[in-house]
Amino acid sequence: MKENINALTWEELSKFSTNESDLTNGPNTPYASKRLFGHNDEDIKVTLFRDYHAWCPYCQKIWLWLEWKKIPYLVKKASMRCYGQKEEWYLKKVPSGIFPAIEINQKVVTESDRILLLLESIFGPLGMQMEHPEIMGLRRLERRLFQSWCKWLCNPSFNNYQESKREKQFILLAKEVDVYLSKNNSPWLNPIKTGSEESLPGSVDVIFIPYLERMNASLAYYKGLNLRKEFPHINQWFRALEKLDTYRGTQGDFHTHAHDLPPQMGGCWTNKNPKQEKFSKDIDLGHGLGDYETSFQNSQSISPEEIALGRVLKHRVPIMKANPIGPSLLDQPLRAALSTMITGQQYVPNKGTALGLRYLRDRISVPRDMPLLSARKLRQALEATAILDGPEQGPAIPIRNRFDQDPSPFLK
Repeated sequence: MKENINALTWEELSKFSTNESDLTNGPNTPYASKRLFGHNDEDIKVTLFRDYHAWCPYCQKIWLWLEWKKIPYLVKKASMRCYGQKEEWYLKKVPSGIFPAIEINQKVVTESDRILLLLESIFGPLGMQMEHPEIMGLRRLERRLFQSWCKWLCNPSFNNYQESKREKQFILLAKEVDVYLSKNNSPWLNPIKTGSEESLPGSVDVIFIPYLERMNASLAYYKGLNLRKEFPHINQWFRALEKLDTYRGTQGDFHTHAHDLPPQMGGCWTNKNPKQEKFSKDIDLGHGLGDYETSFQNSQSISPEEIALGRVLKHRVPIMKANPIGPSLLDQPLRAALSTMITGQQYVPNKGTALGLRYLRDRISVPRDMPLLSARKLRQALEATAILDGPEQGPAIPIRNRFDQDPSPFLK
């Protein structure tokens, strides 16, 4: 590959950028402050309060439910304590500071299951009712699966026997989910008939989505378990979800979850083995895990690279200010990486800048910053550019907190 020294200028790069889609009525997006689905402003009855970074799994449940029901709503965001100072305005609204919360009919409600039951009572169920006996059984299964995942991931094992026992307990429950899915005539746990051959996920699918997504990522990174390879019907469930832009608008990637979970969960414990070492390396370098991370193949006229470029251009000033090597030193190597990503040619960064490029590579968050495929392309371009300068790594990603992801500089 030919190496170029003169990276494209910001003006030249901007020519490759594209405009964002309609945030209010278009496909689901983490950037919207209002969703109408073709309705008018006066039809809005719900305000959803969620975290800035879209890290909160319980927020994802409410977000997806509102999207699939097409209920007009406003979005207001605040910080999670693991990455920022909880805003005073939010504490006045929700004294506990917990997420998610909704405001409806001048009443604030917290806790995701309570919120879903309330929304269901007002707007009707998404598929079977939440308290239908079959759905209740699946909800209990989701909690048992969650508990077994926590025991395995978030507690140190003092010997191989204990590690193996925790793994087997998780595998048994994941198998139970897989077997249930195998008995349906659709990919969903609770399919909703739409009048065509296609079906949509119901409320219980919405309940399973956040933590199955995080299990898929964290167990690959910390344990070397490829959940989708081991459980074919769970894989089909994910593949069906990834066809839906409603889900993709909320979907995090393996890198994001692997590094946002430790401060939220009180730590994640690694079981070192060849698969775990390979998976974690591929995730950290930006390669990802291919179809086992997402089966979605971009079919839009706008490429993942163009989307990534547009997002960086929009926020490049705070991105550069937050970088440990500073704006003046990061300017050329960042343009080099973006030039590489958008043209396919290699551009050489200035000496001594690999640290800054890898710092940025490690702090791209999905879906907060951009969609999964766009993040993969950008991380790969940043690493491909950094390696031309040398092996120097950026500051390690913290595990006790993520104050390195403080949103405040990006809100000014």
